[in-house]
This record gives sequence, structure tokens and C-alpha cells, in this order.
Amino acid sequence: MAKKEMEVVKGLDLEKYMGRWYEIASIPSRNQPKNGVNTRATYTLKEDGTVNVVNETWSDGKRSSIEGVAYKAEPSSQEAKFKVKFYLPPFLPIIPVVGNYWVLYIDQDYQYVLVGEPSRKNLWILSRNTHLNEEIYNQLLEKAKEEGYDVSKLHKTPQNDPPPEGEGPKDTKGIWWIKSILGK
Repeated sequence: MAKKEMEVVKGLDLEKYMGRWYEIASIPSRNQPKNGVNTRATYTLKEDGTVNVVNETWSDGKRSSIEGVAYKAEPSSQEAKFKVKFYLPPFLPIIPVVGNYWVLYIDQDYQYVLVGEPSRKNLWILSRNTHLNEEIYNQLLEKAKEEGYDVSKLHKTPQNDPPPEGEGPKDTKGIWWIKSILGK
């Protein structure tokens, strides 16, 4: 049986979407550290209409980050389907890796969002705050199930309150990236 077409947000207000988002839970990509905490993304709209993306996480007490760019998959479409390009490894950015970033649901105040991609292998629940009300979290789980995701693979991301400020000690060797290739 073929999977149904995913329902994607239409008419996303990019300016309202910009800023910091905290990862509440995820079915992470293979390039994310498995033991990451305080994971967050910061989006900044650029003059050309693309979005600068900075993903950060703390693993083994060190900050790991990767920077990329997001752009509309189909510029004329109203659907919130984006491509995100990162260069790997982050310590020697030479290999472009492009992934899908589809906004599946966002509340009217742009305070929490469900993000997925067409293979249904990765899923993120993001919030403007480090914690999300359990009722809202469960509603997002139901939405993810409706879109064909196996939410049993979802894991909650530990977040400190307040979140870490600044950059902290940095993983300059890209050890997290090498570990992620090995599935750790």
C-alpha cells in the first residue's frame, strides 16, 4: 500500500519563523550526535530570501555545531518545503549534503512546529521554549502518526533550563561527526 501524500503547511511566514528553536524531540538524522543535549537551531533570513541555519548541540560537555543554508524546494510553491544544504565534515567543509525540511504543522503564534521529510525517516518537534506542554506534545505526536511516522522511534531531547548561553567549549575536531558515521 502506497503512503499518502504528506500534508505540508502552506503560506509559512518566513520572517515570523526566524530565530531560535529548541529541539524537544526527534527521530534524528544520522549526522546528529546520538547523545546530544540542549540541541537547538537558529534561523536567520538573508537578503536573497535564503535562510542561514546554525544547528548546535552539546555532547560530552562540548558544543558541536554545523552551519548551512535553507531554500525553497520549489520557489513558486506556497508549500513550506525546503532544502537544507550543509557541508561535511564541519571541520573541513568539502562535501555538500542536501536534505529535506518540510514544515508539517505550526501553531498560529509560531511557538512550536513539527518538521519532517518525505522518507519519514527523520522528524523534529521544535519549540521556542526549552520545554513543551505535554498536551501539545501529544497533539504533535498524533499529527506525526497521521503523516505516517513511527513515533516509537522519537526520543525526547534533554534541555537545561535555562539553556546554555554562548558557545561553550567547542568540538573543533568534529569527533561527533565521525561517531555519527559509525552509528554512535
